[in-house]
Amino acid sequence: LILSNFLSNFRSEKRLTVPPRFQKELQVHLSRSSSTESSDSLNTSTTETHTIALGSSVADVNELQSRIKELLSKYSSGVRVSKMPQIYREMYWEDLSTEVLYQLENWPHVCTVEKIHRGDQMDGLLYPAKKIPPVAKSDTEQEKASQNVTSSKTDPLLKPHMETTPALLSSELKEKVISILLKYSSGLWAHALPKVYQDTYQAKFPEDILNNLELLSDVCIVDYVCEVPRKAILYAKPQRCIDENLNVTEKVKRHDGVKATAEQQYEESKDQFIENITVPSLIIPSEGSVSIMVLDLKNTNEVLIRQVYYSSAQEQMEDEMKAYYSQNSTVSPSHSLSVGQLVAVHAEEDAWLRARIISLDDNRVYYVDHGFTEFVESNSVCRLQKQFGFLPFQAAKCKLAGLEAFCDDPVLVKAVESQTCFKIFAVEILEKSDIPLLVLYDTSGEDDININATCLKALYDKSLELHLQVDAQYTNVRVTSVFSDGSLYCQVPSKGLSRLSEILHKLEDYFLYKQTSEFNVLLPFCGKICLFPSKGKWARVEIKIIHTRRALDVKFMDIGTVATVKVSELKEIPPQFLREVIAIPPQALKCCLADLPPNTGMWTPDAVLWLRDAVTNCPEFSMKVIKQDTSKGIAHIYLFAPENFPDMDCSINRQIKNADLWKHQKDVFLSVTPSGTSSTKAISDAVSALQLSSGKLEKSFPDSAREPGSVVSTIDMPPPLPLPKPGDLMDVYVSVACHPGHFIVQPWNELNNLYALMEEMILYYSRAEEKPVNIEKNKLYAAKIGDKWYRVIIKGILRNGFLSVYELDYGKHELVSIRKVQPLLDMFRRLPFQAITAQLAGVKSQLWSEEASIVFRNLVEKKPFVAQIQAVNDSTNSWDRRIVAFLVDTSLPHIDTWIHDFVSQSLVEFSKSD
Repeated sequence: LILSNFLSNFRSEKRLTVPPRFQKELQVHLSRSSSTESSDSLNTSTTETHTIALGSSVADVNELQSRIKELLSKYSSGVRVSKMPQIYREMYWEDLSTEVLYQLENWPHVCTVEKIHRGDQMDGLLYPAKKIPPVAKSDTEQEKASQNVTSSKTDPLLKPHMETTPALLSSELKEKVISILLKYSSGLWAHALPKVYQDTYQAKFPEDILNNLELLSDVCIVDYVCEVPRKAILYAKPQRCIDENLNVTEKVKRHDGVKATAEQQYEESKDQFIENITVPSLIIPSEGSVSIMVLDLKNTNEVLIRQVYYSSAQEQMEDEMKAYYSQNSTVSPSHSLSVGQLVAVHAEEDAWLRARIISLDDNRVYYVDHGFTEFVESNSVCRLQKQFGFLPFQAAKCKLAGLEAFCDDPVLVKAVESQTCFKIFAVEILEKSDIPLLVLYDTSGEDDININATCLKALYDKSLELHLQVDAQYTNVRVTSVFSDGSLYCQVPSKGLSRLSEILHKLEDYFLYKQTSEFNVLLPFCGKICLFPSKGKWARVEIKIIHTRRALDVKFMDIGTVATVKVSELKEIPPQFLREVIAIPPQALKCCLADLPPNTGMWTPDAVLWLRDAVTNCPEFSMKVIKQDTSKGIAHIYLFAPENFPDMDCSINRQIKNADLWKHQKDVFLSVTPSGTSSTKAISDAVSALQLSSGKLEKSFPDSAREPGSVVSTIDMPPPLPLPKPGDLMDVYVSVACHPGHFIVQPWNELNNLYALMEEMILYYSRAEEKPVNIEKNKLYAAKIGDKWYRVIIKGILRNGFLSVYELDYGKHELVSIRKVQPLLDMFRRLPFQAITAQLAGVKSQLWSEEASIVFRNLVEKKPFVAQIQAVNDSTNSWDRRIVAFLVDTSLPHIDTWIHDFVSQSLVEFSKSD
């Protein structure tokens, strides 16, 4: 039944659209070594622990050995010992002690070491434990190897995904490759081999070999630097190994026509089973979005998942298994099964699945791609063929961020299970490890739902939750925040509020005797709950948006205010207080004033300002609940000053309704008089109402930056960005690409300065009170676009409350509300504007089609290049300057790609001539 339910979900799964914030480079392994491997490593490493490092535990050694096994599985043709520290650091982000290198010879269950001499230096080659380095073979063994190879009916070079044998290549070809590699003692890039071969021997190199470099593994070391087969470095092997392997190759060829004997047929069939190869590790794609399906969980630190990325490959493999085993029912070796062996199991719904044997006593297996255990009949188990061992095991473990301290809590585990099992989620990976730390997001609706944060609410103490009752009356109510749409947050006296006050006092006392730096937040993520110092007291906040490594947005859980703060200002909740702090539900209740005129529409600045003044001048209110809108989580209320309660005619609702505050002035945000004065002062007054003085954050900027006089700029324009001369080279980053005739580049060596400026603008403008703005065309301002602040110039003033602006550092044209525009201070005018308009050199100017523009954009946008300047068209305004340049992609070693060549050959056909 478990399997039946899973398969129905598996076959009907769908890919989801993942938000841009997840589209970043992710290089992390989602697989662990099997339990049997871990057990073997633990048993064999116990006596060696003291030789690695004083204080190392058996678990540390076990983990280290497991990692080395995993690393070597990617370098099956061998890797140099001297390169191990570098490869280990790139893979696990940790340093590999040199002491470990000396211990490798003592770990035959982990790796095989072959010492080699390179001049006066001693080095070595490492192989996986089950792969023996090339040695001289007996004639009998060579005959068997020959017959195993020659019995193949297909050309392995035509099918690189099938297993091939180095003996299939001619000795002459291999000798030529050896001769080349001996000249490159530091190694040769695999993709450069065809050109060197052509130049040396005036003959074409069979490039199909580059797709299966294992064909050269008997004469050279193949050092893979990433998952792309051609991105590998080739090194010549020691001459002794080369001679032996070439002799084997010749013997193989001499036996091409020999008929296989019964013993040889047995050897051949045995070689087809999974015991003779290493199943690759499961790796998250390095580019694009990542989605996973949750299969099962024991606790929130052991959540079993499967990547959606591999779904079609897994489905295809299982279909092929079904076809194969349905036609080959004689491959069942029930007499030779062993614990830990990989097998194929005939499961429910006539499916064939990969599994590992857990117990022979009760015929229990673990499905390595589906993540659960089942009892099976012995006659439903077959040996797993090699062709079904190339896809990584799909079931992997992860842990959920923010839930670690409560990972075994049955209430939390039940909530996570009900929210996640057999559902697909977008993934944000916070920590790269064998069991990665994840945040899950449900992106199936209009809004992304943070699953970790949602499940954490299951730990709320239900007795501390406050549920407002319709027609109920409340006194001593405190209004904590007022927003531009007229909504407000209130605190109502309750058991939860009293409990919160108690725990915050405990925290204040605790931190008096502690260095708060011990509790700095080192790994911020959305949904994380932290502490923030506000006006000498601690407040609970939840991280909402991470702008940069220094700046993020938080929501004050018990006030309702959202503010931008520095990461360094946040503190972790001490472990002994964590459950108490998490258990208290948010104490700020969202409300709105009831029975306002239905045609009120958007609140005017005057109405927001009036309400702000009313609640600021009265520390406490009384209120009556009229109705509850549970879908929006908002209560409709009548609000009273204490002396007016419960006289409805004297309520805040009636007073604001009767005041002349609801008439919108036509084009109020756009009127700019000829003298330069603006009629937009009401905007700043209204916006200042968005955050009450009682909840306002202290600014971390100098007082001079906050005074009204600082709005008046003394620096008109930043210094112009120095442009290179024709013929010069310049490292650039393409921020925007429309078509080959128009794209935007930024100087690569200035990007760090730009990022620092953006951080400071986010921190300043998100905290500063907004100022009156005189809107004028062709003047500089700061504008909030999305979650960030940009330096812009006003290009047009529209009649609907919006402005047309040009981003001076990124080269984009945007429409923004006038409410999101502020004066650009002098402190943000010192860095030259970074956007440089460019045109691709070497391409005839023409009208580019939509198809060609899209291809060009995908080719160059958001990527670094070397620009060779052909011409510079200068201008008084820096944003009007233009360069004509060649773009060169130098990301591949030894090969430079000139973009204009690709455009001329491939894109011109899509476009029309002028």
